[in-house]
Amino acid sequence: MATVILVRHGRTTANATGLLAGRSFGVSLDQIGRDQAALTGERLATVPLVAVVSSPLERCQQTAQHILDRQTGTPFTEDDPDLIECDYGQWQGRTLTDLATEDLWPLVQSQPSAVVFPGGESMAAMQARSVAAIRRHDAAFEAEHGPEAVWVAVSHGDIIKSILADALGMHLDLFQRINVGPASVSIVTYGAGRPSVHATNTDAGDLSWLSKGTHSGDAPVGGGAGQGAVNHKRLEY
Repeated sequence: MATVILVRHGRTTANATGLLAGRSFGVSLDQIGRDQAALTGERLATVPLVAVVSSPLERCQQTAQHILDRQTGTPFTEDDPDLIECDYGQWQGRTLTDLATEDLWPLVQSQPSAVVFPGGESMAAMQARSVAAIRRHDAAFEAEHGPEAVWVAVSHGDIIKSILADALGMHLDLFQRINVGPASVSIVTYGAGRPSVHATNTDAGDLSWLSKGTHSGDAPVGGGAGQGAVNHKRLEY
């Protein structure tokens, strides 16, 4: 089956100041974020990507460009509004310190499936649209390029956390247990029977093993031998 690499955008000026940017336009990567995105591009340079699909927001577009700049081929590119940040409604543009005093804050932490942001989107709807988009693209790229196809989706922290929660079979109420750092790489294969999560929240390490395809059949009893010699080299770094 095809493999999707989930990449969060690099750090932004809003991230650095503790501001909930939401869907605000004009929020750019800061210098640290650009360096993070460039490193992610370098990590993915050894992987021939068939496509890079991105949230339409500027910070994701910039991160996607760093990835595209290091590809030797010409991957298909597309913006998908279903991968855009959650609509935080009246929370957008406020500081996280301020939001932590809101009555809704504890529910966001403990029962996100019940959260509807005032004037915005529910977290359940956020997960439903983003998971549907990833699965739709994944099926299309596999149909066009075959089961060894590898593609990238560049999106936002809560979006990627909700996609990973679905792939891991976790209830949305547990998704706050997942961490997704700026410009991090997570890897999922959607097999015929169930998804397989190969990595979450990585910001270093060799990814060239992805160019050889990923295991998409039955899970090996006992854990298997991993990704072979490439994996052993990676562990020596």
